[in-house]
Amino acid sequence: MASGISGLSLYLPPHRVLLEDWCRWNDEPWTKVRAVVGRSFRMRGPQQSVYTLAANAVWRLIQDYDIDPAQVGFLALGTESSSDNSAGAVIIKGMINDALVANGRSPLARDCEVPEFKQACLGGVYGLKAALRYLATDGGGRQAIVVCADVAEYAIGSTGEPTQGAGAVALLVNGEGDLLEVDLAAVGSDSQYRIADFRKPFARFRQPEREDGQMQDLPIFNGRYSTTCYIDATRHAMAAMLAKRPGHSLDYFEEVDAVFIHRPYHRMPATGLVMSYLFALAADGPAGQAQLRTYSLEAGLDADSVLAELLADDPFNGHEIGDGDGYPWSRKLRGHLLHTDVWNRIIDTKLWLGAEAMKDLGNLYTAALPAWLAAGLAHAHHDGIELAGQEWLALGYGSGDAAEAIPMRVAAGWKQAAAKINFDAALLGPIDLTEEQYLALHGGQPTDLPPLVPRDEFVIDRVGTANGPDFYDLGIEYYRRVGPP
Repeated sequence: MASGISGLSLYLPPHRVLLEDWCRWNDEPWTKVRAVVGRSFRMRGPQQSVYTLAANAVWRLIQDYDIDPAQVGFLALGTESSSDNSAGAVIIKGMINDALVANGRSPLARDCEVPEFKQACLGGVYGLKAALRYLATDGGGRQAIVVCADVAEYAIGSTGEPTQGAGAVALLVNGEGDLLEVDLAAVGSDSQYRIADFRKPFARFRQPEREDGQMQDLPIFNGRYSTTCYIDATRHAMAAMLAKRPGHSLDYFEEVDAVFIHRPYHRMPATGLVMSYLFALAADGPAGQAQLRTYSLEAGLDADSVLAELLADDPFNGHEIGDGDGYPWSRKLRGHLLHTDVWNRIIDTKLWLGAEAMKDLGNLYTAALPAWLAAGLAHAHHDGIELAGQEWLALGYGSGDAAEAIPMRVAAGWKQAAAKINFDAALLGPIDLTEEQYLALHGGQPTDLPPLVPRDEFVIDRVGTANGPDFYDLGIEYYRRVGPP
C-alpha cells in the first residue's frame, strides 16, 4: 500500500454570481468570458469566513468517510485568506470538536498537530506534502486531514473581478491512498522570489472600514507579468520532476493519462501545460529543437527567436519589475498550436477530465487544485470511466514564487472512495445574486439577501468587541453550528 489521498469533500457558500449576468452588468462579451474564465463563482456570506468554510469541508469529510477522530494526528490548513495572524487550523479543530461532541462522538485527539501553510495558492499542496511526511515518520498508523480554503476577491472593475470565488476542499490523507497514491521522492519543486507579482501587503488595509466587520483581502497583481511568473515557476517544477524520471522526458507528455494544474480561471491550465511541453522540446537537444523549428515555421514565426526565448534562463532579464510578457514569441506559437493535432494530443486529452464542472466553481486559490482532482474522480465515477493504474500529474502553483509537480497514480480500488465525493451535492442550492446584491456583498454593506437554509454547518455567531481592561476579545470570531430546522 502507498500513502496518498483517500477522501475528498467540498464546501461552497451558496451565494453565486452567474458570469453571464456579470457580463450584462458590465457590458463584457459573454462568449469570450465563458471560454476563458468559466460560468460562475461563489461568494462568502455575511456570517462566513475562511475558517467556517474550512470547518464545513472538514465536517463533511469526517461524516462522508466515517473518520475516527482519535486516529487524526495531523490537521493542516492551507490558505492565503486567514484573518487571524496567530492561530489557524486549531480554530477549525475547535469547531469540529463542538460538532463531534454534540453528535455523541469523541473529539479530535489532543495530540493532533494543527499547522497552517501559506504560500499563495500553493499552501494546500505544501500541507499535503507535510501530511505525507508526517505519516512516513512519527505519524505512522495515524491519519491526516488537510483542508484547503480561501476567499478570492478582486476589486470592482479590475481584470481579476470575474475570476473571484470562495470555498474549501478537505483531503483525507493516510497510508492507504484509496484514491490517489503519491510518491514524494518523485515530486519536482521550484521557488524563486518575485517582488511585484500577486501580493497582499498589510499596507492595503488602510481603507474605509466595512460595515460587516470583515477584512477585505484584495490582492496586488500585475497582469501579463503574473502570467510570466506562472509559466516560469511551473516550467522549473516540471523540469525538476522530469529529471528524476527514467527515460525520455518528452515521452512523459504523451504517456501521462491526465493533468490537473492550478486554475485561477478555465484557460490558464492549458497555457501552463503547453508551455511546459515547449520548454521540454527546447531542452531536448537537436531532435526536440528541430521539432520546435518546424512548429515555428508553420506558424510563420522566426524559429531562432522562439528557441532563444525558451532556452533563456531568466525571462525577466532586461525587464523592469512587473513589466509585461516574458514570452511573446511563445505566446504566438501557442496560438498556432491551438488549431493543430499537437494541441489535441498533448493538451486537450490530458486536461478534460472534470474540467467542465470546474467552470462553476470560480477561483478557489489553494482549494482550486484539489477541487479539480475531486471533479475528475467524480466525473469518472459518474460516467463509468476506468481509472485504476492511471498516471496523473498534479501541478500546484503559488503566485510567482513557487510550484510543485506531483506525479500520482490512481489506486486500484478508487471507485469506492470516489463514490463518497460530494462534488455534485456541494453545488446544490445556489442563491443567484442580483447586481445590487453582488455589489453590496462585495463591499460588506447591508443587502436584502434571502435567508440561508441551514445545512448542518458552521457560521460566525458574533465578533468580539471587548478591548479591556478586564477582558480582551476585539475582532475574535465566535462560531456556532446550525442544522436543519
